[in-house]
Amino acid sequence: MKSRSARRALLCAAVVSAVALGGTAAGTAYVKARAHPGGRAVSSAVTPSASASASGEAAVEPVARPTVDRDARLAEAMAEVPVEDGAEVSVAVLDVDSGESASYGDGVFDTASIVKVDILAALLLQAQDAGRALTATEKSYASAMIERSDNDSASALWRTIGRAEGLDAANERFGLTGTEGGDGMLWGLTQTTAADQLALLRQVFGQDSELSAAARSYLQGLMGQIAVGQRWGVSAAGDGSAWALKNGWLPRTATGLWDINSVGRVTVDGRDVLVAVLSDGNATKEKGISLVEAAARAAVSGVSGEAASATASATVGQPVEAPQRAGADGPATADHVCLHRPDDLNHRIRNPQPARRGGRRGRP
Repeated sequence: MKSRSARRALLCAAVVSAVALGGTAAGTAYVKARAHPGGRAVSSAVTPSASASASGEAAVEPVARPTVDRDARLAEAMAEVPVEDGAEVSVAVLDVDSGESASYGDGVFDTASIVKVDILAALLLQAQDAGRALTATEKSYASAMIERSDNDSASALWRTIGRAEGLDAANERFGLTGTEGGDGMLWGLTQTTAADQLALLRQVFGQDSELSAAARSYLQGLMGQIAVGQRWGVSAAGDGSAWALKNGWLPRTATGLWDINSVGRVTVDGRDVLVAVLSDGNATKEKGISLVEAAARAAVSGVSGEAASATASATVGQPVEAPQRAGADGPATADHVCLHRPDDLNHRIRNPQPARRGGRRGRP
C-alpha cells in the first residue's frame, strides 16, 4: 500500500509539472492539484520566459512597421533640384498602387495650358449631367486642344462650359479647393495649386470619380496622344513604357519669365504614378522644362523610395524654340514658338499681368 501511494504521488506531481509547463507567452499558467489525499496544495506560476525556455522556442513579439514621412523624403529630394533665383516650384504626387502620396510647396500658380484638361473634364461632366454625348464639333475641339494644345479650340470650349463660372462649378464637384478660373477669356491665367492638380488627375485616372468610365477613358486617350514636340515634362519621371500628360508654357508679358507646368500619369516598374509639377519665374523655357522634369523625378523617388536622379537633364521631346522677331521689345509674344504651336499666349496678352489672387507666395 505504501509503495502504491508513493507511485500515485509521483504520477500526480508529473501531471502538475506538465500542465504548469504548458503555459504560453500570452500569460502565466496557475494550477492546483493534490499529490495525495490529505496532502497540501501544489501551485505553479510560469512566466513567459520560463515557458519559452521550457518549450525550446523563443517568444516572438510583433514588430511595428516604421512609418515613412513621404513629404520629408520629397523635400530632401527636392533639395537636390537646382532652382534658379526667382523661380519657384511646387509638386504633388500619388503612387496609385500603394496609395502613398507626397507634396512639396503650397503656392498658387498660373495654369497656362494644363487648364485644358480641366476644361475638357468640365465639358464631359456637363454633357454627362445632360445625358448627352459630345458633338462632333466638341470632339474636334477637344482633340486639338489636348493633343496639339490648340488655343482657339480651348477658347471655343471655354465659352461652351460657361467660362470661369462653369469651370469653378465643375471643380467644386471634383474636389478642387484652391483653383479659380481666369477672368473673361483669360483661361490660361486660371490660378491653381499642385495639390488641386493632383486631385484633378485622380478624377481623370481614378475609379472614385465624378466622371463616368467612358469619359475618363476618352480624356486619358487624348492625353496619351500628345504631339511629338510636347512630350516633355512628367514623362521624364517614368520608365518610358506608358504615359499620359498635358503641359503648359507661358511667357509672362510683364517680366518675360516663363510659367512651365506639367501634369499626368507615368508608369514606373509597372506602377502607375500621378504627378503634378507647377513652376514660374523661369528665365527661359528650356530652364523651366529642366526644372519641371527634375522635380517630377524627385516626386517619384519621394513616393517610391527609389534612388531616382532628380537632377538629370531634360531628355524627352524637348520643344524647339524659334528666336524672337527682330525689333520686338519687352513682352514675349507669339514669336516664341515650339515645334507645333506657340501655346499659352492666351490671345497674345500685351498688358502687364493682373495681381495674383491670394498674394505672392514664398518659396516652399
